[in-house]
Amino acid sequence: MKLSRKNGLRASAIGALVVSGALVLSACGSDNNTETPAKEGGTKTSAAASNIACEGAKGQLLAAGSSAQKNAMDLWVKNFQAACSGVEINYQAIGSGGGITKFNQGQVAFAGSDSALKDEEVAESAKICKTGKGVNLPMVGGPIAIGYKLEGVDNLVLDASTIAKIFDNKITKWNDPAIAKLNPGAKLPDSAIQAFHRSDESGTTQNLGKYLSTAAAADWKHDPKSKSWPAQGGQAANGSSGVATAVKDAEGSIGYFELSYATANKISTVSINTGAAAPVAASSENASKAIAAAKVKGTGSDVALSLDYATKAEGAYPIVLVTYEIACDKGNKAETLPTLKAFLNYTVSEEGQKVLADAGYAPLPAEIAAKVRAIVPTLS
Repeated sequence: MKLSRKNGLRASAIGALVVSGALVLSACGSDNNTETPAKEGGTKTSAAASNIACEGAKGQLLAAGSSAQKNAMDLWVKNFQAACSGVEINYQAIGSGGGITKFNQGQVAFAGSDSALKDEEVAESAKICKTGKGVNLPMVGGPIAIGYKLEGVDNLVLDASTIAKIFDNKITKWNDPAIAKLNPGAKLPDSAIQAFHRSDESGTTQNLGKYLSTAAAADWKHDPKSKSWPAQGGQAANGSSGVATAVKDAEGSIGYFELSYATANKISTVSINTGAAAPVAASSENASKAIAAAKVKGTGSDVALSLDYATKAEGAYPIVLVTYEIACDKGNKAETLPTLKAFLNYTVSEEGQKVLADAGYAPLPAEIAAKVRAIVPTLS
């Protein structure tokens, strides 16, 4: 029997806001964002660009990190540069680990990371920030989809244990009894599973590891804090886009990436059996129900969040991430500070958050957005 229910990004940005006022941000959307003509020069931008305050921004600002937020960053950069003449924002989507490394080496003004800084990374940042330290400012988040390509199976259901065993090379065939039990009636082939993971250091990898370590502790014994892929076996690809492309191209494959990589590439996504009454599909609305319980664990200017990866709430999708912009609270370079503050002021502003809907994202919840908006102007 061919299963017909399809996964995907179902909730609109407005619907996402209604659900528990949660932080619902599906990760990267399409590169083809909706645009309107600019007033002159032929450059295109969104209507929101006209409301951007440049506030002394000038010159070039370098940043790097999370690929989860790449398309959001592309949209923000396009709008900001259109509004602020002579400013160039250069964001390299090299993965969270690479971004943090560049930040702590003083090569970029801010980094994007899908996980908060570790204690040792904060300590390392003090060498660059000098009079301060790196702080975590949440800006983007959402579900991590488990994408797959398996002919004849449009709605695969897995639980934390089977996902852990697949990615740990302990379940290697699609018709394994554990998978068959979760998918009664599905025509699962007697073929090898091709599991793909990130080759680069990634906060997406770390968040998946945190989920598996929490929800399938008996089956995932690897370090949940590792941004590098910790298990043996499988095939590696660079970035979320690389993993998504690999899964799209290979029959019998499975991998993990932000939801809109699946949407953009028309990749089927796994529904998760969490122990709730029904399996939960990867969607913004369902991720919001899990992220709704997030607590601020950072202090002072740090807004690091603690997520609930083991939720069994009805309709709550448990594999989620939040992407942070990481900057010095004090000790930023004088020549780039005005541009850094102006850009981050825009990204967290109501206008900056509203345009995310065009790229498949949703705005920050009011409480967290207000906290970040209050912190950005104090960066020094």
